[in-house]
Amino acid sequence: MKTNKLIAILLAALMLLALCACGSSSGSGGASSGTAGAGTQTGTADASYKVGVVQLVQHPALDAATQGFQDALKEKLGDKVSFDVQNASGDSGNCSVIVNGFVSDNVDLIMANATPALQAAASATSTIPVLGTSITDYASALELQNWTGTVGGNISGTSDLAPLDQQAAMVKELFPDAQKVGLLYCSGEANSVYQCQVIEGELTGLGYEVKWFAFTDSNDLSAVAESACDYADVIYIPTDNTAANNTEAIANVLLPKGVPAVVGEEGLCKGCGVATLSISYYDLGYATGLMAADVLTGAKNISEMPVQYAPNAVKEYQAANAEALGVTIPSDYTAVAMD
Repeated sequence: MKTNKLIAILLAALMLLALCACGSSSGSGGASSGTAGAGTQTGTADASYKVGVVQLVQHPALDAATQGFQDALKEKLGDKVSFDVQNASGDSGNCSVIVNGFVSDNVDLIMANATPALQAAASATSTIPVLGTSITDYASALELQNWTGTVGGNISGTSDLAPLDQQAAMVKELFPDAQKVGLLYCSGEANSVYQCQVIEGELTGLGYEVKWFAFTDSNDLSAVAESACDYADVIYIPTDNTAANNTEAIANVLLPKGVPAVVGEEGLCKGCGVATLSISYYDLGYATGLMAADVLTGAKNISEMPVQYAPNAVKEYQAANAEALGVTIPSDYTAVAMD
């Protein structure tokens, strides 16, 4: 009888211990009971993060943006963050391959440098946070309706758009006697099309006749540039990645023809332009890195983060091209530092 009571007491004690174990938490390092929404990270003090960077092509502007992005994240997170940086060599198909690899590796965040890279990332994942940089217009790039400045979902980033009305005013300031402006751009780049649409309105409002000249890739670029020079007194080239990667070919047409180009960014200006209203792509990438730190640590939800813009734009000129074409540059322009 005493033996039965002892067994009963022991069984009751064991059941009590089991109930306590079931009711306890999973302990430090255990998973949260909730599920984070798209693009939300829940950072902790001892967390580490892997970031995938896909860059469309290697050229100074995009390189500077990637460097600024990495520098900002390293300053904020130190050795808690690691990077897998891959270059698509100008092929949008490679962007998709790279991004799909990042998704398979379950990276914590993707930075997409240039429009085709962003488009590939947007198609590949709706859960991993994606930050774009060197994107001119997110609404055009992602085919968004009723644009309000915030993409929503798992995407945000920074824009490299310098004010197009000021760029048109620069054409008027430098070339007041010109009559025709040719818009030279790559037809495959949605952001280039957007810029041409906007600046055409600005230029026609200033009294210029405007005509579009689209090339498909580097193979027909020189021939299209020749046609543009035959028509125009001045060429305008937007922040176009294909053009930026082929400035020597453009310069080899424009300079012998004696036709100046006002361009959308500093790298283009160094190669084939006379003047630009330029932003710092390093600063743009740095701002993107600060956004990434907020997303990774959980300080902000990417779905609520508005797209950010470069704070300053500077009037710059390329001294050698200006001299060769006999263009007089006003005193408030800064000479581009040549490599």
